[in-house]
Formats: sequence, C-alpha cells, structure tokens
Amino acid sequence: MDQATNLRKILKGESSKFHTLEKYNADGSFPATNNPKVIAVTSGKGGVGKTNIVVNLAIACQRMGRKVLIFDADLGLANIDIIFGINPKHNIEEIIRGEKKLSQVIVNGPEGVSIIPASSGVQELAHLTEGQKINLLDEFDTLNDMFDILLIDTGAGISSNVVYFNLAAEERIIVLTPEPTSITDAYALLKVMFYQHGVKNFSLLLNMVKDENEAESVYESLSKVVAKFIGEISIDYAGFIPTDNLLKEAVSKRKPVICCFPESPSSINFKALAEHLLMQADRRPIDGNIKFFWKRLVTGE
Repeated sequence: MDQATNLRKILKGESSKFHTLEKYNADGSFPATNNPKVIAVTSGKGGVGKTNIVVNLAIACQRMGRKVLIFDADLGLANIDIIFGINPKHNIEEIIRGEKKLSQVIVNGPEGVSIIPASSGVQELAHLTEGQKINLLDEFDTLNDMFDILLIDTGAGISSNVVYFNLAAEERIIVLTPEPTSITDAYALLKVMFYQHGVKNFSLLLNMVKDENEAESVYESLSKVVAKFIGEISIDYAGFIPTDNLLKEAVSKRKPVICCFPESPSSINFKALAEHLLMQADRRPIDGNIKFFWKRLVTGE
C-alpha cells in the first residue's frame, strides 16, 4: 500500500473531526469561498535554483493582483527566509508539534507576499508521521479563503515529504537545468510520481540556460525520452529563466531579483512565467467545495 493510499484511508476516518470553513453568515446565506490554486515547485536535484524561482514568481503574481502564500516545504533545510532577507520568530516546526497555529507563524515578505517559514537543521522534520501530516493539512484548510495562490517550495529528490507535497498540489512545476545530472534526476522524479502514485501531468521549467533555444532543446529531449518510456505522462513547457549575473547579485543582497533589478533578463522571464500560470488558473473550473489539501488526497483528485 503506497503512502497516498494509506493516508486517504486515515483521512476518510478522521474527516468528520476536521475544522472547515463552510459556515453560514449571520443572515443565513452561504459565504463566497475561495479556491486557492496550489502549485508545487519541485526538482529531482538540489542546487537548480528552485527557491529563487518560488520567491520571484510569488512577487510577480502578487503584482498581478493575486494574494500569494509561500510554504517552505523543505522542512529541515529552510532558505526562503534567506532570500527574502527576513528573520522569522516562528516556523513550521511549532505547528507540527502543536505549539502554534498556522496563522501565528505566517510572516509578511516583500510586497505583501505571505510566507510559512520552515525550520533549519531539524532532521526529524524530513520524515513526518502520517498523524503530523493530517494535523498540518487541517491547519492549511483554515486559510482556504485568505489566498489565491499557494506556492509550495518542496525539497529536492524523491523523499517521502517531497512526494507527499507534490501529491497534495494540483499542479507540479519541475525545475531543471541543462546539466545531465539535473535532467536525469528530473526524469527519476517523473517516474516515481507516475509509477508509484499515478500522477500524469507536469510542467517543466528550465533554469540557468543560455537562451530559449537551449531551454527548448532540453525540454524536447526529455519529452522524447518520456514519450518513449512513459507514454502516458503529459509534460508542458512552462518557460525558462536565463543565467543572469544580476540574480546572483540579488541573492548576495538577500533580496529577490525582481525587486532589485526589475528589468533584468531573469525578472522579465519571471513576469512571463507568472502570466503563464495565472492564465492557466483563470481557465480552471471553480469548485468552492475543494479544500486546500486534504480533500484532494482523500478523493484522489
């Protein structure tokens, strides 16, 4: 029995105990509910710039009128706070241990982006128990009407946490670079998500490339391999972020490049990526009854 199947059984038995936001207004009417778009930004290999992408993409979406929440889901190796240049007092560890509510841990980043910080150097957080996962999912449901987009910055690789948060999301962006190891590890992640968990839809984002030609070449090469050996998977091309010295300079300043150098090559492409994702979000059917995470895992949707 795989992890997702086991979790669904537990959740079905526990679902009546969960707090939900479906409450009537004082006049008896049913309130409008938001259905946040949950996007996991993930990778098969570390060091591909995934966190930088999450941070700058969040600001680009926020500037386009969407309320964005970032969840640093690399639970034992926090780094979102480093790029944002913030020093949060609390983190996800306190939520998992039941010491804080999610609303008490969320901090404000640049330009109104909200952040759920992870913890650093806490090895046990890399392997959450199913009970801890249930509690965490229940906490997320309390934010169901507060945000338009949740960006999950997963860890790298194919650990249980990485797979878990990819399953919880409705969309998955796999970040890779032109390096052979990055491409190989991205393919390994695709195989695990498909063969072990039945996930068929992914987007690929090429990072640290010379230009669009190189990005499209890598995308096409990997797509051909996937089509040959895993024919049922659908891989969309999400775009690319070029190699940009100004981005490196922004990281050294502990600031997002889109804030420091808004006209830099990488900033321009972050804007294009945000437009692409929001266009997809606007086309998605609205279902106000779908909760942030746990109902998707219960139903397998």
